[in-house]
Amino acid sequence: MIKTDIMLIPLDSTDRNQFILDNQEAFRFGSLEEFGMRNKHFEEDGEIISRRSIEIAINKSKGETYRIIYKGEKVGGVVLSINRDENKGTLQLLFVSPQHHSKGIGYAAWCAVEKMHPEIRLWETFTPYFETRNIHFYVNRCGFKIVEYFNNLHPLPEVHRGHMSDKGDFRFEKRME
Repeated sequence: MIKTDIMLIPLDSTDRNQFILDNQEAFRFGSLEEFGMRNKHFEEDGEIISRRSIEIAINKSKGETYRIIYKGEKVGGVVLSINRDENKGTLQLLFVSPQHHSKGIGYAAWCAVEKMHPEIRLWETFTPYFETRNIHFYVNRCGFKIVEYFNNLHPLPEVHRGHMSDKGDFRFEKRME
């Protein structure tokens, strides 16, 4: 059952800094859950995802950055890049605050994204190899398929370098019927 009390509202410029901090908290939580304090996957300043990486995603989105609202509370966010000429969308970021995990909020937010963009025929997203929670979510909940694995033997394309991990990332696709 999909939650119907989820809303996606465009990110307000006054909320941008908190959005970035909330995103970093969610990614840090996943990494610490997986690796504990021995983690060597931090980008900068003790963060799994740097401010710079999030800023790049938001700037690339051209206004497709949303707060996930659940019961009137900001509980996460979504950043999309839409290429209407090719009917292609990239899910740059999707995060839910750790205290709201496992409540169906992320899935409901993704369903809302698909509903907002019925013109998109192909969705793409990426996640680091160690984010097993994300891999499960994209493959088993949202219907994405893993189509590529980037690592030191198969590096990321130039366009993604500098704002994605160079230690191992999966690329996912979802083709819409």
